[in-house]
Amino acid sequence: MTTIIEFLESSQDVAVAIRLVIATLFGSLIGWERVVKRHSAGIKTFALVSLGSAIATALNIYLALEPGLNADVSRIPAGVVSGIGFLGAGTILVTGRQQIKGLTTAASLWVTSCMGMAIGGGYLVIGIACFALVMIANIVLVNLSKVVEEYSRYISIYIEVNKNGGVKKLNKWFADEGLKVSSMTKSKEKPLQSNDAALIVDIDFDKIRSHKEILDTLNSFDFVGYVEEI
Repeated sequence: MTTIIEFLESSQDVAVAIRLVIATLFGSLIGWERVVKRHSAGIKTFALVSLGSAIATALNIYLALEPGLNADVSRIPAGVVSGIGFLGAGTILVTGRQQIKGLTTAASLWVTSCMGMAIGGGYLVIGIACFALVMIANIVLVNLSKVVEEYSRYISIYIEVNKNGGVKKLNKWFADEGLKVSSMTKSKEKPLQSNDAALIVDIDFDKIRSHKEILDTLNSFDFVGYVEEI
């Protein structure tokens, strides 16, 4: 087993080619997880980012080992990291409901590039560990995050209420329930019904409550046309 790992971490052409295949495979699997959750960057994007990072790093090491070139072994990896930053920024969107989407995808792209560099550079064990940790973060920790968010004492909602007294009724319900409204702003989002007003409301709970119960209760009111957590 040790001999195989030593071979894969060597600078032989076959070993480098195998590492490129591993980097592409791992990138594809991370992209597959993003596709399942219907995010913008998918299998091909992550596979190419991982492969490109791996081959750039392998090329950098190859040039550094060439006699007489005196190549800077940090230049190409530094360029990969900053370049992926621009690519990741393109996946981040701010919606009219003040929702920030794409941060996890952007972070995953950046980490995938680092994973590809580790694998391409022959740091195989660390590359595999990075892959495992990315999958744990995107699959396991995201579910833990949802549980924590569901029962936090703070909630931000996008809500569409009837223009004729809807806001007044909404504020009365908040007061009756002991909910503190820290901010209420008009949203630029166009409401589903023309006679509704779109609002973004930040609420502080007096105690830990289920966000789903709050949303279900609001959705049951006749003066509420639409509501969702943001």
